[in-house]
Amino acid sequence: MKYILAAVLLVTSCIQIKRNPVIEKHADTTAVIQPSFSSTINAGNATPAEVVKYAETLIGTPYLYGSTDPQQGFDCSGFITYVFNHFNITVPRSSIDFTNAAAEIPLQQSKPGDLILFTGTDSTERSVGHMGIIISNDSIQTLFIHSTSGKANGVTITPLNNYYKGRFVKVIRIFPENNS
Repeated sequence: MKYILAAVLLVTSCIQIKRNPVIEKHADTTAVIQPSFSSTINAGNATPAEVVKYAETLIGTPYLYGSTDPQQGFDCSGFITYVFNHFNITVPRSSIDFTNAAAEIPLQQSKPGDLILFTGTDSTERSVGHMGIIISNDSIQTLFIHSTSGKANGVTITPLNNYYKGRFVKVIRIFPENNS
């Protein structure tokens, strides 16, 4: 029984988990559920270029739901957790908990090292359920690295194509030097 409980606790990754949510009532009587993690992420001395370079060394690592272990595979937030923890940067473990974890910036202003947040595979559910790290953004296209359970099935670089544009939620900025 305790192994089942441990497994349930471990599996808090790229699905739309709402732990200890705060429910806000709006004037139009709709309720908005906000994730519980809302502190700012401290990037320490790591640079966006170092984080992107390290993330790219993990290309080809298979997808494994609920995992942060490169020997086994990663889910999307497990990949982010592993990459950032390599630089002693503490980040939320679940993708939804990144919703309010850092300042939102316009997609057009995104830079390498910024995090791009998407819905889960059901794009009608607008809460965060998937994520990646921006590796380039120019006037032609935005590229991001992520661990996907889709066709590529693992850590891969993907352009922000129509499929992901339909799931796009926002970009958040982790590194203050990306503001300049």
